[in-house]
Amino acid sequence: MLCKTGGNIKRSRLELSYLLMAELVKTTLCFGGKVQKWKHKSSVLGDECNEMVFSTYLPPGASADAKVPVIYWLSGLTCTDENFITKAAAQRMAAELGVALVCPDTSPRGCNIEGEDENWDFGTGAGFYVNATADKWKKNYNMFSYVTEELPSIVAKMEEIDASNCSIMGHSMGGHGSLICSLKNPGKYKSTSAFSPICNPVNCPWGKKAFGGYLGDNEEEWKQWDATELARNASEDSWKAPLNILIDQGTADNFLSDKQLLPENFQEACNSKSFIQAEVRMQEGYDHSYYFIQTFINDHLQFHAKYLKQ
Repeated sequence: MLCKTGGNIKRSRLELSYLLMAELVKTTLCFGGKVQKWKHKSSVLGDECNEMVFSTYLPPGASADAKVPVIYWLSGLTCTDENFITKAAAQRMAAELGVALVCPDTSPRGCNIEGEDENWDFGTGAGFYVNATADKWKKNYNMFSYVTEELPSIVAKMEEIDASNCSIMGHSMGGHGSLICSLKNPGKYKSTSAFSPICNPVNCPWGKKAFGGYLGDNEEEWKQWDATELARNASEDSWKAPLNILIDQGTADNFLSDKQLLPENFQEACNSKSFIQAEVRMQEGYDHSYYFIQTFINDHLQFHAKYLKQ
């Protein structure tokens, strides 16, 4: 049912409740826990798009009587909800630490927008975790709201997870996503981490292309979605506790040398803010791949668990 109010169509509570219910697609056992795939209709990305999917890992022992904290993972360009859950080798440590993992897709799909599938670094698989304002994209490409609002509302309905006790991490475009989700939501996440994040998109080719398309020509508006700019302009008054960030960056990453990632700009912005405690580790010889992520994923999970289990 749709209800018209003041000329705008608003969803009824019944419909919103329906849309916030996810359907379990499959379950696979892993290290005593469960890897699960889910699908659901999204109210913030639009009914005309395909159903959204996300993957989860529940550690052994998680139940309604023993809820576990959750870490969100945001993937990079061209990825789906399955890349991290199948390639990162994270489940063993997540099982030992007793934390759940939630991995959303990287964009809406099948929205029938002209040009949506023409580029690997824009459109399908490349939502950049922003809320689009350009007319062509603003109805469907609202991945920031999806990741920070709608998806957590769905996760909160899972009886094994304490959705209020959460952290966030990601890779490349998803590293950018994890940083801006934290910086734009003071106190929402207990900790934040990233592998090879796009740290300063207003100054790199990927970011300029994505922001120009999704947000239009006003480059001042772009800064609202740039981790370096958000850190540089952050006010301590908004933060009741420090923002704890861990970043790993490989020195052999070709995107680092191509000036797509710019971690040095983010580190400089954070250095002037005592309430942003960011550690950027340069890992000698590592590239941009999941072999890099596999190598250091345990460090990141342990980093998050330290704050989630306090």
